[in-house]
Amino acid sequence: MSDATPTPESATGDSPDFDTLTRDIADVPAVEVITTVAVHLMSAAAVNLGLAEGGEGHKDLDEARKLIHSLAGLMDASATEISSFHAAPLRDGLKSLQLAFREASTVPDEPGQGPGEKYTGPVFG
Repeated sequence: MSDATPTPESATGDSPDFDTLTRDIADVPAVEVITTVAVHLMSAAAVNLGLAEGGEGHKDLDEARKLIHSLAGLMDASATEISSFHAAPLRDGLKSLQLAFREASTVPDEPGQGPGEKYTGPVFG
């Protein structure tokens, strides 16, 4: 979330001017903050589901459950605040993560009891 453009000072090896490398959080639209947080939650959940490169070594379904549940809560709370243009791909990603969680679980949750299903309703494969 930065408009990082190297300055002549940083290109020559001197220390960068961090004031010019970062945006003031007040200048960042709320929809951008919400979608960025959602993407971070999605990425972390995917890693914990073992979906990343070298994934089995990072698989942790307990952590994935927490991240997916948090993502679903964020999506539910922000549904009226962000446009469907932004929300639709996030909802699709959430559902994909919920389905991947179901497939990865050795003991499946009851319908409606999986991560985030409190907010999204039951997810069926």
